[in-house]
Amino acid sequence: MADILLDSGMDEVQKRLMFDDECILVDENDRVVGHESKYNCHLMENIEFKNWLHRAFSVFLFNSKYELLLQQRSATKVTFPLVWTNTCCSHPLYRESELIEEEALGARNAAQRKLLDELGIPAEDVPVDQFIPVGRMLYKAPSDGKWGEHELDYLLFIIRDVNVNPNPDEVADVKYVNKEQLKELVRKADGGEEGLKLSPWFRLVVDNFLFKWWDHAEKGTLK
Repeated sequence: MADILLDSGMDEVQKRLMFDDECILVDENDRVVGHESKYNCHLMENIEFKNWLHRAFSVFLFNSKYELLLQQRSATKVTFPLVWTNTCCSHPLYRESELIEEEALGARNAAQRKLLDELGIPAEDVPVDQFIPVGRMLYKAPSDGKWGEHELDYLLFIIRDVNVNPNPDEVADVKYVNKEQLKELVRKADGGEEGLKLSPWFRLVVDNFLFKWWDHAEKGTLK
């Protein structure tokens, strides 16, 4: 209750998600070691002093023209508000369907759930078996003095034409970009133009993996 009072200025929807959602705590080898509220998992004091690490996923959704769908996180997000990022970034929750480790099925189930929650994309438009798990990434990133991320992030690609109806509690804006448009977005973020910022996890993927995997997606050789 003290935490809720302390964060009385927090958006009501985000507050509910922060306290109701139970993230999956793992070690650096992705073995489950417990569960904690989304609120507690994102406190920098727990990340720094308890070394709490939780599972996450990042979806990269491409249309049939191989344009990547980006979202701008809503202004009410507790971590990294109003930054541009990949299609959808969230967490498998501590529930049976999202704890399944075989073929990253838990993460894929969670991705399908959150694409509906955040972007209004119905489950039938993004079948679980169409997500391609291309890897996992472990990273740590402070958001501000209080909040941050420490995630073992499942990177999921999917190529589907979908209808998008963003939830304003979660998403401020969306747009599709081709490779050159994304490179221009990165250039603007680096130059501090238009106040544009990219999420740290998205930037890590862009800088290290994305364009190579994008090429494979276009060629039909993504594994």
